Amino acid sequence: MTLKRPLIAGLMLAALAPALPTARADENLLGYTTGAETLPQGAWEGYLWFTQRSDKGSGHYEAQDYKAELEYGFTHRFTGSMSLHALGIDTHDLTIDGYLPKDERYGFKASGIQFGLKYNILSPVKDGLGLSLLVEPSYFWKDPHSGQDKDTYKVETQLLLQKNFLDDTLIWVGNGGLEATYAVRKPIANLPADFEWPTDPEMEIELSAKTGLSYRVAPNWFVGGEVVYQTEFETTVGQERWSVFAGPSVHYGGKEWWATLTWMPQIRGGGDATYAGQPDNLHLVEKTKQEIRFKLGYNF
Repeated sequence: MTLKRPLIAGLMLAALAPALPTARADENLLGYTTGAETLPQGAWEGYLWFTQRSDKGSGHYEAQDYKAELEYGFTHRFTGSMSLHALGIDTHDLTIDGYLPKDERYGFKASGIQFGLKYNILSPVKDGLGLSLLVEPSYFWKDPHSGQDKDTYKVETQLLLQKNFLDDTLIWVGNGGLEATYAVRKPIANLPADFEWPTDPEMEIELSAKTGLSYRVAPNWFVGGEVVYQTEFETTVGQERWSVFAGPSVHYGGKEWWATLTWMPQIRGGGDATYAGQPDNLHLVEKTKQEIRFKLGYNF
């Protein structure tokens, strides 16, 4: 699997767009920053996500995150969702104590399940400023960094803001998030005697801030950009990492479906978690130099 896959998919959808129906609430105009709108009561929406993470500055590293989500509008203000996750990974010639224990390669394995509850407090259209609360508990049994077995329980809470300008042609969104994680790695046989692979329970807190703008440049077409900041605190080391990603998005929204393609390179990063030979001014233990995300949504 290479970076070409999400790019090809996006170009194919762009080519087909004129032939498909010609957006509705809760479209994802950006790849990482979430808007405040919820689905109408009784409405369903399905999502497919593909995210490619690549390049740790040494050796070879590629990982693919897959997500299939179903969302339902219980009321005009309250939306629930459930999603299934899968992981693909190809890494070799790179080991990192505590994170990458050995070479691993597989194309697609189920990795987790997630639920979401989104409640809208203020509407960006009726109230002038959108405000929603999103809570997402999840359980994952694959480590997204190494591809190894790892039980991970998470609860993420986000505050979602949205402001529409210029008759809804310019959309600003901002998110603030807090994620609590409890995780236990599974033992791995035949590791080198001096390699660190702790199997004691870990507890982590992640803080995030995201912001982005999206502008309608033509009927159904939006072009935008966003910035994502994340930092993580671990029980024994304090602040373990931080990173800033920023990049552009292209969005198409039709009557029944929409699609978003986003490229997010890492701009800056750091923290206590490092490895020998890691490039300066980036965090590449749990993150990569770049991510590409493709999202497809269908209303029914």
